[in-house]
Amino acid sequence: MFFKQIKDPGLAQYAYLIGDKEAGEAIIFDPQRDIEKYLVLAEQNKIKIVAAADTHIHADYISGLRQFAETGLKIYASDEGDDDWKFEWLSGSNYNYQLVKDGDKFSVGQISFEVMHTPGHTPEHTIFIVSEFENGEMKQLGIVSGDFVLVGDVGRPDLLETAAGQEGTMRDAAELLYDSIQNFKEISPDLMIWPGHGAGSACGKSMGAAPMTSVEQELNYNAAILAASDKKQFVEMILDGQPEPPYYFGRMKIENKNGPTILNKLPQPRQISPGEMIEQAKSEKSVIVDTREWEDYMRGHLKGALFAPLSDRFEMVTGSYLEGGSSICLIVAEGLLNYAVMALIRIGLDNIECFGTPEQLEEFAASGGTLEKSTEIQMSELHQTLKSDNPLVLDVRNASELKEEGMIDGASHIAYTRLLARLKELPKDRHIYVHCRSGNRSAFAVAFLQKHGYKATNVRGVMMDWIDSGGSLVDVE
Repeated sequence: MFFKQIKDPGLAQYAYLIGDKEAGEAIIFDPQRDIEKYLVLAEQNKIKIVAAADTHIHADYISGLRQFAETGLKIYASDEGDDDWKFEWLSGSNYNYQLVKDGDKFSVGQISFEVMHTPGHTPEHTIFIVSEFENGEMKQLGIVSGDFVLVGDVGRPDLLETAAGQEGTMRDAAELLYDSIQNFKEISPDLMIWPGHGAGSACGKSMGAAPMTSVEQELNYNAAILAASDKKQFVEMILDGQPEPPYYFGRMKIENKNGPTILNKLPQPRQISPGEMIEQAKSEKSVIVDTREWEDYMRGHLKGALFAPLSDRFEMVTGSYLEGGSSICLIVAEGLLNYAVMALIRIGLDNIECFGTPEQLEEFAASGGTLEKSTEIQMSELHQTLKSDNPLVLDVRNASELKEEGMIDGASHIAYTRLLARLKELPKDRHIYVHCRSGNRSAFAVAFLQKHGYKATNVRGVMMDWIDSGGSLVDVE
């Protein structure tokens, strides 16, 4: 069997290219929409992609399934779940597709794939049990598990409610996930598990860093699966401590359900001057995204620019702070432009109109151009600062962190990934001091608040610095 795991570090996402080397045919599972990378990989290995499949309707990236459908490939997608969550763009289309249900089988060369419905993370979620014809019989090898069983975790069941806004669904989803785990326990422990995500993804709360695992390993050590001996206990455990989902997850669910926009060509942003960026940013839909490091951004940035360095949080930040359809202008090193463009199109932010470089920004400032600054204090200074001017402390950690560590008495709480949805809750007549666990996530939030006309300062340091400087914490239920 031909097998390749393809990782996107930014989204901690895995796609899988699996096929029959002798037949020269393969299928791609859970592809992203920039499909050229999979086609190149297949060509390098002298194998042809003849089919594509998704395990479920994804929330964290735009699926490449429709992009592949446009090329004429055979498409496999779930027909399970309820009427609200179907691959609507496929049904009744002219694409070459097959909607699959629990127990269905199909083959690519001599490699067989059996569909197993595993609802919980999403209603329509399926996994694919992979078998190879060997010594006259089919031998099961592993499972493309999507967001069902992950390394050390299972896919979170709350996203239809917390991200897509379907109120009252997460407890029912958690109970479905419990039932799916009972079925998983009947699978042969010898099989490998090839998960859809690894550590760093927001699709679970405690994923391990290993790229793959086995059924036996997860049955013995996965805390969520071990908790699934009692349904009530499991439901409480799996819903507790899930991080607030990034704002864009709801948009991704809808786009992947209804049909992502076809990418006929990649964005080709034009290079413009900082002065032209300022003029362009006056448009309501236009946004400047500054990808430099915090120290550089803090010293001087274009008015209204968001802070989003090219780290493993780039997609999380831009997806949480930009509306779909935003016209984007990047401050980015020329050699990193393509990286930024690809990351943005993977989360459906396609309107990347222009860019400028850090060097241009420096020249602009040197020639008298106006840059805005951001301010920062240390956590040890916050206690004294709060004694004047009626300031507001904003804690942008996840709710689970507040429960574990407590929070500053009187502080407000909004996770940094949910600020766009809750911005109107914050007063514009008070200076806002923003903190997280160290000062990194709060820096993203400060830039976002500044863009929207708030007076905000980043607070850098750990919670112990607050206590050591005379502050106290209150418990959070």
